[in-house]
Amino acid sequence: MIRIGLSLLASIGLMQSSVAQDLVAEGRALYDKHCAACHSIDANRVGPAHRGVFGRKAGLAPGYRYSEALKRSSVTWDAKTLDAWLANPERVIPGQKMYADFEDPAVRQAIIEFLRTQK
Repeated sequence: MIRIGLSLLASIGLMQSSVAQDLVAEGRALYDKHCAACHSIDANRVGPAHRGVFGRKAGLAPGYRYSEALKRSSVTWDAKTLDAWLANPERVIPGQKMYADFEDPAVRQAIIEFLRTQK
């Protein structure tokens, strides 16, 4: 009985891992399609580089010229703040310079999960 339970738990863990990997892969594809024209993981472009965005205070990516609004902001990027930002950047930080938004929560979640892996 215990072996079956442990085996079932291991299988569930593998399924969850596979689902998470699929979501990250989907997020990478969506990032490439919708974000890469202005952003890169490792290089500042029209927008700042995104490597290490989780846990970083908004307006502090090295070498990027931010709007005054972002520099003054008290936002720290995590899943919740990134979701709000991707849904409506101007609502999160009025006066910012990003004019793209994503209405679909599933798209936002996938992009966020991809960004979470970019440490």
